[in-house]
Amino acid sequence: MITMTGDRLSEMLDKLYRNGTEAIFFMDQKGGVVGMNPAAERILEVDVIERIQSGIDDSFCQTCEGYTDEQELMSCSRCYLNYPKGEFSSFQVYLRTRDEGIVPFAASYHTIDEEQGIRVLMLLDLTKQLKTQEMLQRNHMLKYVIKAQEDERKRISRELHDSVAQELLSSLVDLRVLKYMNVSDDVLNKIQQTEQSLTRLLDDIRHLSVELRPASLDDLGLEAAFRSHFKWMEKNYGLLVHFSAELAAARYSNEIETVVYRVCQEAVLNALKYSGLDEVYVRLWEENGGLQLTVRDEGVGFNMFINEAQGTGLGLYGMRERAELVGGQFTLTSSAGAGTTVQLSVPLSQDVMQEGDRS
Repeated sequence: MITMTGDRLSEMLDKLYRNGTEAIFFMDQKGGVVGMNPAAERILEVDVIERIQSGIDDSFCQTCEGYTDEQELMSCSRCYLNYPKGEFSSFQVYLRTRDEGIVPFAASYHTIDEEQGIRVLMLLDLTKQLKTQEMLQRNHMLKYVIKAQEDERKRISRELHDSVAQELLSSLVDLRVLKYMNVSDDVLNKIQQTEQSLTRLLDDIRHLSVELRPASLDDLGLEAAFRSHFKWMEKNYGLLVHFSAELAAARYSNEIETVVYRVCQEAVLNALKYSGLDEVYVRLWEENGGLQLTVRDEGVGFNMFINEAQGTGLGLYGMRERAELVGGQFTLTSSAGAGTTVQLSVPLSQDVMQEGDRS
């Protein structure tokens, strides 16, 4: 380790004081500011600095909004400025700043001259770190919520298919047996009407089960789930989906498959609602280390620059949010009379899973 001489050390400390990004305030025992470095001056509003320098009001309280304690986010109880020992390190404090409004800082406050009662308050702006933490927590929470939602959808879907649908099917079999028994025409007609109602109900339950969470997505993967879904869309809504898939891997991680499926499902539904046509083109392929999805229609489209999009916009927001959770990129392009295209690109890295590797 290099040992600095007194002059060299003083020179380095002076440079740190003048050029450092950490704000430094020197205060007396009453909390009055007796000195500050340039970084501290850049924080405070001009009128506050003028009041301090003129001696009108040298109190640091005029810019402080309180610190974070165990009970409150911003508190003035047991203020660090009045702490008897003059030692109050590693805490968070909020200040009114010149350009950024109220900003959180990591702070340390301690005595450097016991005889003169001089204390130093050192501050480091936490805005960037807190925003990063908030985004991380938000993404973790969103992933948790979406996973819980998908798990619950899967549970309800399986329950509908394995329990409710099977019970209805059993009832249908019993009704069909009754038709061959010696019953009157009136009873037979009623049996036939009930049979038709149960058949429609059974179809509705099966469709609802698939909409909640198709078993083919978990059992067979994206391509099989897409083909099954598009056949269902054509049968029930008359929407013709031209689908092509060029996939190198048989399976992908559960998270990626869910995101791609839900984005495609929403995009196709939007095309059905708003394109004005009964055809849509879907392509799924791998390229440049990523899974690519395109959903395109040649319908009426809309002007993206004057906010003519129909609907609430929540579907687009949800698609973009899902894409961000897996590090993907979501883009929407459209113009009046030229149709709409939704594109999703998801990086694969280590998430590609060969068939049979899924637990």
